[in-house]
Amino acid sequence: MTDPTQAGSNPGANRWRRFADWDERPLRLDRFAVEDPENGFAAFHGAKDPKPGLVMEAGRIASMDGIPLADFDMIDHFIAHHHLDLDLAPTAMAIPSAEIARRLVDIAVPREELARLAHGLTPAKLAEVVAQLSAIELAFAFSKMRTRKMPGNQGHVTNAKDDPLQLAADAATAVAFGFDEVETTMRVARNAWSNALACAVGAAVGRWGTLFQCSSEEAEELQIGMAGFTSYAETVSVYGTERAFTDGDDTPWSKAFLAAAYASRGIKMRCTSGAASELLMGFHESKSLLYLEARCLCLQRAMGVQGTQNGGIDGAPLASTMPGGVRELLAENLIAVWLDLECATGNDARHSESEIRVGAKILPYLIAGSDFICSGMGSILKYDNSFNPSSFNGEEMEDFLVLQRDYEADGGLTSVGEATALDVRKRAIDALAAVFAELDLGAPTEAMKRSVAVASGSNDTESYLPRDVSFISEKIKERGINVLDVIKALAKRGFRVEAQNLLNVVRLRVSGDYLQTAAVVRNGHVVSAVNNPNDYSGPGTGYRVSEARRQELSAIRDVLTREEVLRTEATFAGPEAKLITYKTLGVAAATGPKNEIVIGVSPAFGVKLFRTLAGHALSAVLRALSEGIAAKGGIARIVRMRHTADTSFLGLSAARLAGSGIGIGIQAKGTAVIHQADRLPHHNLELFSNAPITSLAHYRSFGANAATYAKGEMPEPVVVPTEGKAMGARYHAQVALIYAIETSLTADGAKPEDIEIAFLEAH
Repeated sequence: MTDPTQAGSNPGANRWRRFADWDERPLRLDRFAVEDPENGFAAFHGAKDPKPGLVMEAGRIASMDGIPLADFDMIDHFIAHHHLDLDLAPTAMAIPSAEIARRLVDIAVPREELARLAHGLTPAKLAEVVAQLSAIELAFAFSKMRTRKMPGNQGHVTNAKDDPLQLAADAATAVAFGFDEVETTMRVARNAWSNALACAVGAAVGRWGTLFQCSSEEAEELQIGMAGFTSYAETVSVYGTERAFTDGDDTPWSKAFLAAAYASRGIKMRCTSGAASELLMGFHESKSLLYLEARCLCLQRAMGVQGTQNGGIDGAPLASTMPGGVRELLAENLIAVWLDLECATGNDARHSESEIRVGAKILPYLIAGSDFICSGMGSILKYDNSFNPSSFNGEEMEDFLVLQRDYEADGGLTSVGEATALDVRKRAIDALAAVFAELDLGAPTEAMKRSVAVASGSNDTESYLPRDVSFISEKIKERGINVLDVIKALAKRGFRVEAQNLLNVVRLRVSGDYLQTAAVVRNGHVVSAVNNPNDYSGPGTGYRVSEARRQELSAIRDVLTREEVLRTEATFAGPEAKLITYKTLGVAAATGPKNEIVIGVSPAFGVKLFRTLAGHALSAVLRALSEGIAAKGGIARIVRMRHTADTSFLGLSAARLAGSGIGIGIQAKGTAVIHQADRLPHHNLELFSNAPITSLAHYRSFGANAATYAKGEMPEPVVVPTEGKAMGARYHAQVALIYAIETSLTADGAKPEDIEIAFLEAH
């Protein structure tokens, strides 16, 4: 019988413990699905995917993708009548799929030619073509085929309390970060009107032109749009099987009617579809994710909507459980832009607990560019995201900003300084409070406003709760308050700039200019696929980051300069002067006793630099080394080197001066080496290469080992465990700047100089 105590003390006895390490990784929280085409778990090749085909008789379709006209479902009928260009289709369908796939990645084939060709292709043909492209080919083809040249981004603005003050503040912050669109939804459905009003006001702070939508029940969402609070809609869902459609009491015609209703009120409109929605609803018909999404996208083009948000959306986590699932999401995005649709490329539903998987998923879109990199980046914290956590949320926004900088790729966002962020948040809160006062909707206290202004998320606020918000929302709805009432309230209470910004967005609905494909508003002008078409045709063409934009992308936090390093070091100079003095004695000679260890310090050591990367005062380091040497019977001599700042040569030069033939070389940042006079420059005895984690105890042991080597003995080398930390990422910029300061003080042929040091305080 197994002793449970023994088993617990050695749980990995019959298992390679690496698996136990992997069990602790976030990835282990993900679960994966086996490929099972019969039951709908197939990304590219479903058990019952039809073969591409089109038979025409007397100018009319007789069968499509192997399905006779008599057996068409309503989706087939809609696609056949409103998507396919029957003059073009016979020619387009006759081109081998491999040839069309090649054209998609051929820079010599214009985008316009391929977009026109897609109008003659059936869903099965579109799916068969893109399925032949690898992941990198899909990304490249997407970059070539996307509709608008300039990329953009969309953000979620929600919170767990439906607090209107926080919504206004977060909307204003999202605008400051550069989102072209912001989208909200509610934890409590009846709070929709309050959410819409709050976000509309917040999105008018700082600049105008950020479009806004409130995701709600379709009829109410349209009412909110007609009241003028929202400027776009994207929640009209379509599906790839008839049962999925009718399960929601919808048809392609009803969805087309709703889309037309939005457009008739000047509201920008796109549909939603995405891989695995039919599987989630149980109506997959044993078809692949890609084929069903190809049907959805043909439907959307046939409906005449401006675009789509696809790429899995809510189904992305399920799609990602399948082999090739993430590649499929990219493939369906490609079909969308190939069909000339504006594309908000998913990346809203977080598909994995693994940050590596999340970062890898978004990269193709970031470097390829997209009309909207995310169809909902969480500009707020994960727990406040009422749509569920996005791929990137408030916690990771700075990571995204750095990715933009890394690749010099425009993801549509710009860093915002702390002062600016706080200013726009306060302004938005005050503006909304003014509207509430003018329209008798509420009277938030100063304490509520202060808590929201500085809050990272709703856990930090002492403001409205969902029940409070319901009364506000009901008032707005019952009294028929519309966007013009809000604009007048803003103006009357002194927020004329915000009133004008909001009015400008409303006026767009009258002109209708932003009903063009892929329309956004930048600097007061509508930019769309019409006046800013993607014209990529090879290197040097298409969207390029301008120098001004490059500077914006580069302006992230924690960017070090040489001046900043010197300013910081200068603050340590005074305290260090109270601990140690350095006196130059003259040119150093090799005349010491047999137990002498020379410590060769770098040019800036104690001159311009005063702390190691671990934060140790250099006086303390010298004391530790000297104490270690003395403990083993050695004598320490300090020599400053100015002919080199390289650690190896500092150590070798020190060794050649030492009576023992053993020297220690040390840079001001703390990197140190034990060297021997007769060894090759980079063949040292011991090296401390991880200065940020080297302790004074390590330096003391280092000195002791140097003295031990001097006696001809072999000590146990001092090992500084790295614990797997990314030292390079944390310190390399600082290290390079420090080393540049060191080398700036070197001089060719400079002789080593003896230094007399005196410790001014007792140990």
